[in-house]
Amino acid sequence: MYLVKTPQFIQKLFPNFTWKIPTQEKVMYLTFDDGPIPAVTPWVLEQLEKFKAKATFFCVGDNIQKHRSIFQQVTAAGHSIGNHTFNHLNGWTSENIPYFHNVRHCARLVDSVLFRPPFGKMRPKQTQFLQRHYRIVMWDVLSGDFDPSISQKQCLENVLRKAGKGSIIVFHDSVKAWENLQFTLPKVLEYFAGQGYRFEALSERAVAEKPMASVA
Repeated sequence: MYLVKTPQFIQKLFPNFTWKIPTQEKVMYLTFDDGPIPAVTPWVLEQLEKFKAKATFFCVGDNIQKHRSIFQQVTAAGHSIGNHTFNHLNGWTSENIPYFHNVRHCARLVDSVLFRPPFGKMRPKQTQFLQRHYRIVMWDVLSGDFDPSISQKQCLENVLRKAGKGSIIVFHDSVKAWENLQFTLPKVLEYFAGQGYRFEALSERAVAEKPMASVA
C-alpha cells in the first residue's frame, strides 16, 4: 500500500524533509531511483534529452560500482545525483550503525548532500543522524511504476492527475519498473512540456528552503 500523492499533513510532520519545491513557476523535478541499470538508464537519458530535461538520479552504490560507465553518462549529461544507500536498505528493518555505514559506503561514490531513503523508510534515530549531514529528499508524487499490479495507463494517470508546480516526482530506472516506465515517461514529458513546464534537476540550493538540522 502506498500513497500516490503525499498528503499535506505527512509533509508537515516531517518539515526538515524536502517534499516539493515551493514555486509559482511551471517547473517539475523528475527523480529516478535505484539505478544505474544498463537495460534502463541509457533509455531514460535519451528520453530526457529529447525534451532538454534535467533530472535527479538517486543511485544505489552497488549499481554504480557495477556500471560505472552508465553512471558517468548520467553525470556527463548534467543531471544531479543523490545517495540511495549502497545496497538499497530498508531503514525500518536495518540496525542503525550498519545503515549509516551503508550510506557512507555509497557516499564514497556519490558526491552529493542529497539523500533519499529506499522505500522512504527510516527509523527516528536514522533520521536524526542523517539530516545532520544530508538534505533528505522525499516526494510529492509517486508514479507507482514499480508496482506490477497497476496498468501502464494507471501509472501515467498517477502523474498527470497529481503533479503540478514544484512537484518532485518519483520514477525508477530499474528492470522491475521498466514496463510501466517505458510507457509513462515519454508521455509525461510530452504532456507537461506541452503545458509549458520545464524539468529541472534538484540541487542543494533548490532544497535549501529549510536548513539542515543542527547537531544536538
